[in-house]
Amino acid sequence: MKLVLKLSVALLLGAIGLSPSLAADPKPDAAVKTKSIDARVFLDDKIKADTALAADCLAEGKKWLDKNAADAAASRKADPQFFRDGGWDFERKYSIRSIVADRYVSVLRNDYMDTHGAHPNSDVNTILWDKTDNKRISIRPFFTETADKGPTMKAMVKAIITSLKAEKKKRDTSETATDEWFKSVEPSLLKIGAVTLAPSTEAGKSSGLTFHYPPYAVGPYAEGEYVAFVPWETLKPYLTPEGTHIFGGARPKGDAEEQ
Repeated sequence: MKLVLKLSVALLLGAIGLSPSLAADPKPDAAVKTKSIDARVFLDDKIKADTALAADCLAEGKKWLDKNAADAAASRKADPQFFRDGGWDFERKYSIRSIVADRYVSVLRNDYMDTHGAHPNSDVNTILWDKTDNKRISIRPFFTETADKGPTMKAMVKAIITSLKAEKKKRDTSETATDEWFKSVEPSLLKIGAVTLAPSTEAGKSSGLTFHYPPYAVGPYAEGEYVAFVPWETLKPYLTPEGTHIFGGARPKGDAEEQ
C-alpha cells in the first residue's frame, strides 16, 4: 500500500512538472543534529527578503538551538535510557503576520518541542520589527501611556478577555472561561501576552491588536492555542499620533480562521 502511494505521488508530481526531490521539505536555515537532539530553525521567504530582520531572527534562532542542544546532551548524560527511542525533536518557525505603514513588521515565532514526555509541547511568541530603524520595538510608541495597571493596559485586558470568552463559546469550551484561566493575562506590557498588529481591509493600516496564547496559557492543553483580537476602535482613546496614523479599517474576513 505504501509503495502504491509513493508511486502515485511520484506520478502526480511528474504530471505537473516537479520531481519528488523538489517537493521535499524545505531546507532549514539553521540546524543542530546530534544523538541527543534534532533541531531546526526556518525563516519564511518574506523575512529572508529583509536582510536585517533575517539576521536578527537567525541569531536568536541559533542561540535557541545551542541552548536546547546543551540541555538535551546534559539530559542524555544523566539518563541515557530516556533517549533509547531517539533524541529530542525541536523546531522553530519565523513567519511574517503583517506589515503596517511599510514600516512595522509583525513576526510570529512558533516552537515545537518533543522531549519524549506525555505529549509534544508548543509555544508561540512574537516580534515587532521597525524597518526604519532596523530594530525590535514594543507597541509602546502607539499609545499615550502603557504603565502597569494603567488605563490603556486595563482596557486591553478587558477586551482580550471578552474576545477569549467569545472564542471559547465558539469552541464549546465555555466551562474554562474563568478567572482562574485568565489570571495570567495581566495589565502589563510584559505579561499581557504576545502581541501582533492585525492586518486590515485598509491598505497600510492595522485593524487592531492580536494577542497569541500557547496551550496551557488561557485553557487546558487540549484546547490548543488561542488568539484574542482587540479592534483599534476600542483603543482609540489611548492612541498617540503615530497610533492614529497606523490604525484603521476592519479585520479581513477569514483572518480569525487563519490564526
